[in-house]
Amino acid sequence: MILTTTPTIEGRTITEYKGVVFGEVIVGINFIKDFAASIRDFIGGRSNTYEKELISARDSAMNEMRQRAMAMGADAVVGIDIDYEVLGQNGGMLMVTASGTAVKLD
Repeated sequence: MILTTTPTIEGRTITEYKGVVFGEVIVGINFIKDFAASIRDFIGGRSNTYEKELISARDSAMNEMRQRAMAMGADAVVGIDIDYEVLGQNGGMLMVTASGTAVKLD
């Protein structure tokens, strides 16, 4: 399955629009990860702990969107947009949403 942020796919013709598809993931950041990240914030540098969580959440949202598009009989998802939102009382949860248009190609 082709996944792209562009509205078209070079060399291919969209023959049918199946509909908008989404993949949503909400992950909680636990105390140990928060503690490790706070140490990194104090001494400086990148927070590998949070980066790994972000990458994992994004990959999960994209995979969920892909599965939903496949269930609709799509060959590709075009116009993909990924959004991030921090949720919860103390910002302890991360929501990642991937959306795009499921299409059939020639």
